[in-house]
Amino acid sequence: MRTKPIAVLALLLGFAASAASAQETVRIASEGAYAPWNFTNAQGQLDGFEIELGKDLCGRMKVTCTFVPQAWDGMIPALQAGKYDAIMAGMSITPERKEVIAFSRSYATTPAIFVVPKDSDFAEAGLPEDRIDLAEVSPEEQAEIDKVKGLMDGMTVGVQTATIHENFLREYMGDAVTINTYDSQENLDLDLQAGRIDAALADQSGWKPLLDSDPGFVRAGPGFSGGPFGEGVGVGLRKDDEDLKAKFNEAIEAALKDGTVKDLAVKWFGFDSSAAPSS
Repeated sequence: MRTKPIAVLALLLGFAASAASAQETVRIASEGAYAPWNFTNAQGQLDGFEIELGKDLCGRMKVTCTFVPQAWDGMIPALQAGKYDAIMAGMSITPERKEVIAFSRSYATTPAIFVVPKDSDFAEAGLPEDRIDLAEVSPEEQAEIDKVKGLMDGMTVGVQTATIHENFLREYMGDAVTINTYDSQENLDLDLQAGRIDAALADQSGWKPLLDSDPGFVRAGPGFSGGPFGEGVGVGLRKDDEDLKAKFNEAIEAALKDGTVKDLAVKWFGFDSSAAPSS
């Protein structure tokens, strides 16, 4: 007489165990083509700053993480479709993105910079390599932006598609330059080196592989942050995953406070790009 209830109980316990197991596994998407943030190494595995940081965060959250390669332009739709649970792909926290997905607190922040051939007029103009916060631009900084725009007038400028960098170019330089878009930083680098574009814009840390390996190219002018560049880089999440967001926030805060994010940033970028801890 107890056979059926016991079987049902066993089945329910099995479902509960499966649900618990599912909650303890977090699938994290990364592009695998944005070194040194994330890239595919010689062994065909995802590697880089965010892969190491992601593993550290998962250890702090006491979950098992798997990393899923995903092309940049499909990153948010695939998250919403449930292909994975989180995004760690150098994704900046912007108001537009926050309308469709949630974010953890930021774990890193670096300015966007232009890279050009070292013998170009833009490079030889000798503009200061300061940092302009577009959320609050002084008259002197606006004059600097106008000078950059003047030097770039008529240029063909490359940028990765569907990024805050593309948004900035179109808003601030769109009437002065021709914009070519690329599906990855790697392809952007290749066209810059081949001379098919005159300049390119990307995150400062994303330029490290090219600038370290090719002396024919240099940074030119100021770095840009704030405004269209958002609040720094964070973990992208579905809006209804409040528990997972809380776990990531706690883990990121701890990793910022104990210096783990700083150490990984220095290892991969050559400078400290870690965000400031909350307290």
